[in-house]
Amino acid sequence: MIESVSIDQLRMLVAAADTGSFSAAARRLNRAQSAISQAIAALEASLGIALFDRSARYPQLTPEGSKLLATARGIVRDTDGLKAHARNLAGGLEPEVAIVLDTMFPMSLLATVAQGWAAKFPQTPLRVYFEALGSVAQAVIDRRCSIGVIGTLQTIPPDLSREWLLALPLVTVAASSHPLASMEGPIKPETAERHVQIVLTDRSTLSAGQDFGVLGRQSWRVAELSTKHAFLCAGLGWGIMPYPSVVDDITAGRLVTIEVEGIPTNYRLPMSAVYRSDNPPGLAGRWMIDRMRSIVLEHQATGEAEKQ
Repeated sequence: MIESVSIDQLRMLVAAADTGSFSAAARRLNRAQSAISQAIAALEASLGIALFDRSARYPQLTPEGSKLLATARGIVRDTDGLKAHARNLAGGLEPEVAIVLDTMFPMSLLATVAQGWAAKFPQTPLRVYFEALGSVAQAVIDRRCSIGVIGTLQTIPPDLSREWLLALPLVTVAASSHPLASMEGPIKPETAERHVQIVLTDRSTLSAGQDFGVLGRQSWRVAELSTKHAFLCAGLGWGIMPYPSVVDDITAGRLVTIEVEGIPTNYRLPMSAVYRSDNPPGLAGRWMIDRMRSIVLEHQATGEAEKQ
């Protein structure tokens, strides 16, 4: 009967559908494969429909299973959110918070948030890591960090929930001594390709084989924004950088902005907070996400006021 359906069964359904097999679902949930198979069979009996076609090597969702998956996912997510809310109401402050940030994330914003954190949660240790591309989401999926801020990799796995934070302005730059710096007007892609482009890379499987904004046939790949920044200032190549990270260099003349055809000149990189749907932020983590967003909104309001 449908009254016997449990949240645990729905969680197993979602895990099996996301991972593509009962064995992979078992590894994700740290359960025995037999427990997954039995739970899904019991769920099918309770609902009176087949959720998976088991005739092939790997189980495939049936049309009915596909239609119910979104509902099951929503129920699981709402249940996890209910648990997190209950923990917060009971004073469930995390003993520690680990956050991983896209290497593009503005350091000035991080410093402001950290100042507030020190005053608000003086007894709660904060661990901060920086990664590039898919390594941000991977750290959250693997539970090494409870919160991530993604930017350069916009596609996230279904295990994660996302909340928008800010739009980061990007600029294409080269050192003032670089050959591209003296060229007037938009630079043809074939011209830019003759020079080394400094780009970010990572070792995660989520973004393996993917390139973002890469034109140069000669590309130097680095995993840290600080290394990319140093190489650009040294005249070793050209590249795309977050504007807050290079505004002082542009003002001082160490770097100049260049326009390369095919690369937007006014692009803003969307940055979002992500966390596992089955482990939403607690009191401290929730404060951090909300504080990041409020600082950005305050800054935008100040900018608009100054324009008037």
